[in-house]
Amino acid sequence: MAVAPPLGKAATSVREKSSTLFPTPASWALKYERAVSPPVSLNGLTLAVVIPAYRVAPQIAGVLAGIPTFVSMIVVVDDASPDDTSAIVERSSDPRVHLIRRGTNGGVGAAMSTGYHFALRHGADVVVKVDGDGQMDSSQIARLVEPIIRGEADYVKGNRFVHTRQLAGMPVLRRVGNTGLSFLVKVASGYWHVFDPTNGFTAIHARALEAVDWDDVDPRWFFETSMLIELGLVGAVTRDVYMPARYGAESSSLSIRETLVGFPPRLLVRTLRRVWLRHFVQDFTPLALFLLAGALMVGFGTMWGIAHWIESAQTGVPASTGTVMIAVLPLILGTQLLLQSLVLDMQNAPKVPLVKDLMGSSETITPS
Repeated sequence: MAVAPPLGKAATSVREKSSTLFPTPASWALKYERAVSPPVSLNGLTLAVVIPAYRVAPQIAGVLAGIPTFVSMIVVVDDASPDDTSAIVERSSDPRVHLIRRGTNGGVGAAMSTGYHFALRHGADVVVKVDGDGQMDSSQIARLVEPIIRGEADYVKGNRFVHTRQLAGMPVLRRVGNTGLSFLVKVASGYWHVFDPTNGFTAIHARALEAVDWDDVDPRWFFETSMLIELGLVGAVTRDVYMPARYGAESSSLSIRETLVGFPPRLLVRTLRRVWLRHFVQDFTPLALFLLAGALMVGFGTMWGIAHWIESAQTGVPASTGTVMIAVLPLILGTQLLLQSLVLDMQNAPKVPLVKDLMGSSETITPS
């Protein structure tokens, strides 16, 4: 297969640096590439769509047909899919479509890293992730990218948990799982205002992609969640945009077992890592003092109370009022300090985007 000729040289240093952002292992070798048309501008920015594709042969043609015309390039990353996904993409007559075949299956995160690398290397300023299974309404891309175009956010994600009428169409297990998972992700990422963390309909600016430490982004089913956590560490502003979900006959690649067993331990580790880096290493904040003092007080009060409760149970002699108060007061004060540290963490979410006022205009995007 012929390799596509390189597109025009990127206009900004952001794009020039991006060619080395995501080193591509030999197993990611590009086996086939379809030429894309020259980038077009969207309010001065170039927009790309990356579609990770695995076992989506029945849906991929419809997904490609639904991508709006203001999108400059469409990058389909075949993650070593065993079906006819690549063959169907190759038959597309859309000149914007660019197909990349990965040599081995690496997961959605690995596929997106490959797609992000290609899109940025060819001049993309904003990259949208659209799954290949048809669950996402591509006509909503304009709404999704608008906060980034306006300079109000670095990363935007869909949120299906807004209107109860739309929620009725979501499977019950997905609703329950997403609700519990959303709270855990809030704690781990520090983005207390976001919801529906596994929603894969996202848009991100090139500079936010550059800032992320990709060594810590999970390559498989933890991808969307780990992206949020890593973006929080670099101070990127995120925003939720309501996006209706569409559920058909396709099955979710994220199993209930993986969610219940795999997510909580990972989120606990990421929470401790975020708190350490954000509040102890990058900056020593009042939250760190409250957290340390609160944890010490709660720990002391708990251990003191348990020790004297055991002693009272063995001797039959009730603990004195003073002994009880030595346990109770640290527990009360420590709990208050921990709650205050939680409030400070909620208020500490990034507020100024990494890229501010990109447009210099208040125009809105009109979908094609």
